[in-house]
Amino acid sequence: MTDSSFDTFDHESHMRRAFELAREAVARGDRPFGSVLVRDDEIVVEASNRVVTEDDVRRHPELHLAYRARREFEPETRAETVMYTSTEPCPMCAGGLRYAGLGRIVYSVGGDEIAAFTGRETQVRAGEILEGVTDVVGPVLNDDGRAIHEEFDW
Repeated sequence: MTDSSFDTFDHESHMRRAFELAREAVARGDRPFGSVLVRDDEIVVEASNRVVTEDDVRRHPELHLAYRARREFEPETRAETVMYTSTEPCPMCAGGLRYAGLGRIVYSVGGDEIAAFTGRETQVRAGEILEGVTDVVGPVLNDDGRAIHEEFDW
C-alpha cells in the first residue's frame, strides 16, 4: 500500500471515533486522549487514555496501540495501518511508535496546542521523532479536537 492509498480513508469518521474515546477517558477519570488503528479503512484496534485509572504512565493510547500493533501484526501489515489520534503523540509515545512502523499517524490537536492548554513548554514534535519512519499528518478536525480540551479542566 502506498501513502497515497491512505488519502482515500474516511479521515473524519476515524477521527470522530478517536474523539469519542477521548471523551470516554474523561468520563472514566482519565485525561482526554483517544486513538484508533485503521487498516483498509476499517478500525482494527482502539484505545483511550488510562494513565490515571490504571495508575500506569504507559497507558497513553498511542503507546498502547504501538505495543499492540507490534504484538498482533506483521511488519507489512503495520506499514499498511494508520493511527488516528485525538492529539499529536507526545515524545514518549512517538518514541514507541518508531518501533511500530505504522504507515501514517493523523492527529487533531498539535503538541504545541496541548502545551498551551496545560501550561507546559512545547515538547519535541512527533514529526521530528518519527521523521523517516512514519508520516505524521495534522491537524485534522482541529476545532472539534480543541473543544474536547477546552471542556477538560486542565
